[in-house]
Parts: sequence; C-alpha cells; structure tokens
Amino acid sequence: MTLLAVERIKLFSTRSPTFSIPLALGFAVGLGAMFTSQSDDENPATVGVTQMGYSSGLIVMMAMATLSVTTEYRYNTIRLTFQAVPRRAAVLLAKTGVVVLVSAVTGLIGAFAAWGLGQLVKSDADLALDSGGDWRAVAGVGLVYAVAAVLAVAVGLLVRHSAAAIAVVLVYTLLLETVVTSIPALGEHVQPWLPFKAANYFLTDGQPDRVTEGVSGNTVDYPYGPWIGLLFFAGITAAIYVVSLITTQKRDA
Repeated sequence: MTLLAVERIKLFSTRSPTFSIPLALGFAVGLGAMFTSQSDDENPATVGVTQMGYSSGLIVMMAMATLSVTTEYRYNTIRLTFQAVPRRAAVLLAKTGVVVLVSAVTGLIGAFAAWGLGQLVKSDADLALDSGGDWRAVAGVGLVYAVAAVLAVAVGLLVRHSAAAIAVVLVYTLLLETVVTSIPALGEHVQPWLPFKAANYFLTDGQPDRVTEGVSGNTVDYPYGPWIGLLFFAGITAAIYVVSLITTQKRDA
C-alpha cells in the first residue's frame, strides 16, 4: 500500500493527469455526442454510436501512461526510487497499478457520460442497454483503457524518452494498423490479429458497420468471439510488459 500511495502522489504531482483526464473525457463525450446528433433514419443512433469518441480519449490516456514513466527518467527521480526500493519490479507494478486504475476509471466515466449525453441529444432513439453487446460497448471501454495503459507503460519503460515513446504510441495507434489493414488482399486477413483492432472488435461486435470501423463500414469476419479479442489484446500487452520489466531489471536506472 505504501508503494501505491507513493506512486499515486508522484503521478498527480505532475501536470500530465491534470490535462489528460479532462481532455480524454472531452473527446469521449464530445465526439460521441457529435456522432449521435448526426444520426438519421438511414444511420440511426445506437449505443455503439455514442461511444465513437472512445479511441481519441484512449490515445490521450496512453500518452499520460507513457509520461508517468518517461518523466521519471527525464528528471532522474527513477534512480532515487530504485535506490529506496531495490525491488524494481515492485515499484513498476505499483506504478502500473495506479496508472491502470486512473485510466480505467476515466474510460468508464467517459463511456457512461457519452451514453447518457447521447440519450439527451437523441431522446427519441432507443439507446437502452438491452443486450450483452450494448453493455460491452459501454462498460467494456474501461477494460480496454486499462489494458492499453499497461501497454503504454511498457513502451515508456522500453523507450524511456518522452517524445520518442509518445511517437511510438501515436504512430502505431493512429497510423500503422490502419495502413496495414488498407493493403489489398492482406488487410482483411491480418486485421483480426492486430491488438487494437481486436480491442475495437471486443467493443463493437454486434453494433452497426459504421461503428465497428468508424464511418467506413466493416466487412472483416473475426475468427473468434469478442471476449477472445479482449484476451488477445491483453495477451500481447502482457508479453510486451514482461519484456519491459526484464529489460528494466537489467538496465542501469
């Protein structure tokens, strides 16, 4: 508990959470409301449509999670921490736990706020959480944010430099998977095995095509169920996180 308290204090003593949390909530709620308000008879408002801003908020929270690590390397406070607590794994697990909790709560609040605002924006639409897919589309956002936070911490531990680590996160989440899935004759076969696409499938399975892959529609069939998609995302993340812990143990602080 002491380590968790210390890591909580260190995280909130920086400016990153102060800007990141409101920004992530703003993206999730604002974009969700915008897409919901633009719904019509041809493209009706659904629970999934209210959550179409989640990915923008996710990127912001991943940047915050990355900075929670790289900022310590930048100012060499990580060296003092490791001197005070020689068990590096314990320190990093505590740091990860705090970041994961903050990210998960932010994602959950943003998702339910976006859903609630969607009901106000489109009061005549049926936005009740009537199915498992509807609940997964909203409540599942917190799980995706939590796993993504672990991945972002791992990237921060491996790269160490703030700008470079954030660049890796942004390039992969915003560009690389999209480019790969756009390759003719290859994209549709690779898409189910890309971690963020699997996470998106977990949230959007059962929703309209314009929700599953943005406004462009989705014709890819996933060879597994939505919960397996989340487990796949978590498994890839766990493997990278373990590598980051081992690397940190062997490196000089």
